[in-house]
Amino acid sequence: MSVTVNSIRERVLNGELLTGTFLNLGSSVTVEMSGDSGFDWILIDLEHGPSGQDSLLHLLQAASTTPASPVVRIAFNETARFKKTLDLGAAGIMVPWIQNAEEAKQAVAAMRYPPLGIRATGYSYSFDDYFERNHELLLTVIQIERTEALEEIDQIASVDGVDVLFIGPMDLSVSLGHPGDFQHPDQQEAYRKVIAAATKHGKSAGILLQSIEQIEPTVELGFKFIAIGSDSALVGSGMRELVSAFNQFKT
Repeated sequence: MSVTVNSIRERVLNGELLTGTFLNLGSSVTVEMSGDSGFDWILIDLEHGPSGQDSLLHLLQAASTTPASPVVRIAFNETARFKKTLDLGAAGIMVPWIQNAEEAKQAVAAMRYPPLGIRATGYSYSFDDYFERNHELLLTVIQIERTEALEEIDQIASVDGVDVLFIGPMDLSVSLGHPGDFQHPDQQEAYRKVIAAATKHGKSAGILLQSIEQIEPTVELGFKFIAIGSDSALVGSGMRELVSAFNQFKT
C-alpha cells in the first residue's frame, strides 16, 4: 500500500480562501458527491453522527477519487486516534475541544513522526517520501469551542504545527452563555480575537456556517478556512422543502 496525500496545507498557510462542508451521514456516496462538487476540502466527521473507524477506510477511498482534500474530525485528542486515521490516508485532522496550548502541542506531536513528534510508523510499502515530508503535507486543525481556549488563543496559535484555528460556533456560544446567538457581541468579539491570533502567527482562521447569507460577512471578517452545512442538513432541508410543496394541497 502506498501513502498519497491530497495536501491542502500549503494553500492554507498561503492564506487562500478555502471552502468545505461537513459529512456526517457515514455515506461514501455523499462523500464522493461532495468531493466532486467543487469544494476545496471535505470534513469526514467521526465525532458526531454514525461514522466510525470501521467505515473510515471506505469514506477516504471515496474521497480519493475526487479533487477535494479529505480532513477527518476525530472524536478526541488521543494519540491512537491520530495513528489509525492518518494511516488510512487522511490529508488532515480536525481536533475538537482543545482548551490550551499544551493540548494543541499534544495534537501536533501525534501528527508527526520522531524527532518532530510521537507518531508511530505506518504500514505503507512506499514510505520514504511520506516519512520525510508528512509534517509539510498534513493539516492540523484545532477547534476553538470553549472560553478556556479563547483565554489562551495567542499561545495556541503560536504552536508550531497548528495550521488552522477553527471555531465551532454553537459550542462556543454555549460556553459564552448565549446558546445559538451568533450575533451576540461576545461571540463576534471572540471571532475577531481568533482571527487576530491566527493572522499574527501566520495561521488560518476557520469556522462552520449554517447558511449562504453568512458567507459574505464571514469572508469580510477575515475567515479563510470556511465550511458550510453538512450532508445530513442538506438532505433534511431538501426533504422538508419537498413535503412543504405538497402541504398546500392537503386538507
